[in-house]
Amino acid sequence: MIRKNIAVIGSGFGGLAVAIRLQAQGHQVTIFEKQDQPGGRAAVFKENGFTFDAGPTVITAPETLEELFSIAGKSMKDYVELLPVTPFYKLFWEDGSVFDYCGDLEKTKSQIRKFSPMDEAGYLEFLKYSKEVYHEGYEKLAAEPFLNWWSMVKVAPQLAKLRADKSVYQIVSQYIKDDRLRQAFSFHSLLVGGNPFSTSSIYTLIHYLERAGGVFFPKGGTGALVQGLVRLFQDLGGVISLGNPVERITTNFGKVTGVVSKLHGPQTFDLVISNGDVVHTYKQLLQHESLAQPTAEKLEKMRHSMSLFLIYFGTKKTYPELAHHNVMFGPRYQALLNDIFFKGQLPNDFSLYLHAPTRSDASLAPEGHEAFYVLSPVSHLGNMDIDWDVEGPKYAEKILNYLEARYLPDLKQNLVVQKIFTPKDFSKNLNAHVGSAFSLEPILTQSAFFRTHNKDDKLKGLYFVGAGTHPGAGVPGVISSAKATAKVVMSDAGF
Repeated sequence: MIRKNIAVIGSGFGGLAVAIRLQAQGHQVTIFEKQDQPGGRAAVFKENGFTFDAGPTVITAPETLEELFSIAGKSMKDYVELLPVTPFYKLFWEDGSVFDYCGDLEKTKSQIRKFSPMDEAGYLEFLKYSKEVYHEGYEKLAAEPFLNWWSMVKVAPQLAKLRADKSVYQIVSQYIKDDRLRQAFSFHSLLVGGNPFSTSSIYTLIHYLERAGGVFFPKGGTGALVQGLVRLFQDLGGVISLGNPVERITTNFGKVTGVVSKLHGPQTFDLVISNGDVVHTYKQLLQHESLAQPTAEKLEKMRHSMSLFLIYFGTKKTYPELAHHNVMFGPRYQALLNDIFFKGQLPNDFSLYLHAPTRSDASLAPEGHEAFYVLSPVSHLGNMDIDWDVEGPKYAEKILNYLEARYLPDLKQNLVVQKIFTPKDFSKNLNAHVGSAFSLEPILTQSAFFRTHNKDDKLKGLYFVGAGTHPGAGVPGVISSAKATAKVVMSDAGF
């Protein structure tokens, strides 16, 4: 075995997962992280006794995480505890309808009957379809790298059979007729940056993935899971360098030779894996390399996911009527998404995700207090050119007024802390191209082989992991991308 010296750029879930896999295989891995803490989008900040997870909060497919510990000969429970969340989501509509979205089939059918008895049979058919897509699209393909055209041709018949050309919403609508239930069973693609009206129906697999494995939240917050993975990586002998952005990937005669970081300057590595934004990697870190420029130009022209506007806030009052994960649908669905994905307009109405982690873990706020974040999908900077420094506080005020009027009585007089995070922050803090929150939009023509490859086609020694590569965004997605990328690295290393 030839032990490789490997650099990983970025310590998001994908970067940590690939670093753990390769360190466990006997390679020496160094992670470079721009921020002063690990996690990338899964960073944490604390204020006045409140703990806020900045990014992902819906943890599914726990077996993908457990595998990272087991391949290292460790047990996940010794590093982090995952708490089951039920209901998975509480869904609200402006007409007063409420749907407790859970993993129990009988309870789900009972909820459907309250909305539309005629849709119960259709839902069971949709569930069968979702299960088949999960088996074919996730279990078989999520951790397989699509490095050449033939790899795509081989799976094309199955994708055609599953009607991957149709959108999530089109498939749901084939089985379910009630408008609210169509929203309830199609919104999941938004969790990975996709518009339900244009994202491939393959993403209906998320519905079955949640039912099969459950929805979880790490005790102590998502940041506790990040810290558990970092500790595992370091226990294996891995090195993580915080507050140390990579400024350049060095190359020579078509081969990666190392990186130049802010704190350490030039360092030699056998290969480099980027968990950073794919456009930033090609356009900025490889701007000196002519072999990288065609890919940089191609990626810039591709469709990028929407961005997000977030408000993190703490209250001195509790709201026990809420669930851990809450989705508030506004008066418009498709028209609102058109404003966000195509028109580049900042709407006056909202569909919101409200995270209330103190429902599962009261330690995240002072006693008798509540920690929240509310997320509103918005256009990325390439579609909507507004000054978020000016408009951000105004938009936050609108959202808080809306929440107070409908869901959180007396919210504003009970606010203790408040902080916003805008598309501009995604761009500045996370190097996200046009402030996209999920990298490339998950449409069929930007999936699998058509997505950034786990291994660069031209530059030897350059690999990718995370939301911008196959299979895409979301915690199970980026953990699976790490498995795919590690396979390619190990194969190239002669294993």
